[in-house]
Amino acid sequence: MNTIHVDVVSAEESIFSGEARFVALPGEAGELGIFPRHTPLITRIKPGSVRIEKADGSEEFIFVAGGILEVQPHCVTVLSDTAIRGKDLDDEKANEAKAAAEEAIKNAKSEIDLAKASAELSVMVAQIAALRKYRLKK
Repeated sequence: MNTIHVDVVSAEESIFSGEARFVALPGEAGELGIFPRHTPLITRIKPGSVRIEKADGSEEFIFVAGGILEVQPHCVTVLSDTAIRGKDLDDEKANEAKAAAEEAIKNAKSEIDLAKASAELSVMVAQIAALRKYRLKK
């Protein structure tokens, strides 16, 4: 069987390390699909879900809040400040954080405050979308 080694790492811990048949994730210019022996690539990734089709055919979903992707012919590395396993995503916390970001946008007193709140809102919207995707696949 043809597989590629995948590592998904957050600032706190290694989230996933193993063999996969396929990896899909949100690249900066659109959705990326990676199979074994992919052309080498380094790019930024947007907030969203990483879908890993493992060697045994099962799937792993991981939410990333953006980061860097490195692809080598036999290895994929995803580096993200924040990465959360699909099964660990909390709908209530995500919705509370989204509401807090929306409130921060309304109360922003400077361009910097507005930019920070807008970025946080973008991440939370992506996390909620990833959570919905994960629940649909279960």
